[in-house]
Amino acid sequence: MPRHDTLQRFEQAALPHTAAAYNLARWLTGKHEDAEDVVQEAFLRAYASFDSLRGDDVRPWLLTIVRHTAYTWLKRNRAGAPAEELDDNFADSRAPAADPETLLLASADASRVRAAVAKLPPDFRAAIVLREFEELSYKEIAAVTGAPMGTVMSRLTRARESLKRLLTAPSKGDRPQ
Repeated sequence: MPRHDTLQRFEQAALPHTAAAYNLARWLTGKHEDAEDVVQEAFLRAYASFDSLRGDDVRPWLLTIVRHTAYTWLKRNRAGAPAEELDDNFADSRAPAADPETLLLASADASRVRAAVAKLPPDFRAAIVLREFEELSYKEIAAVTGAPMGTVMSRLTRARESLKRLLTAPSKGDRPQ
């Protein structure tokens, strides 16, 4: 098939999932610029192997490539470095508009959640992001991560337990003196 047709089919199939790809890359790398680099590289890899895609479910296939690309990028660029917290400019664009007090409280809560998710091990973080933020099914997460369904369920359970502990632990300012 001519490359132009392949490019058009790829764009129609993959571009609607750009936000999900960026979101996953952002959570895995922790930084906007790094996520952009990962997504760009992942899309190049996806395009190069687009003709080998079997089936019509592009989203899990693309997110698998993003996940692998992010892990490869992290090994190459941050081997041995401690996990970094997400920068404060990472906001959920799906949040509804509200009054300033509600926005302030939501922002504080969102910051705590972002910080807690960023502290999770990469496999737990990927599972939580794919399930809770990208709303993938367990089956799709298993396809993206290459893990058996039972492992996905276990990772999600353990990630949720870790998040609960992190989010319910008293913050430094809450301790009596």
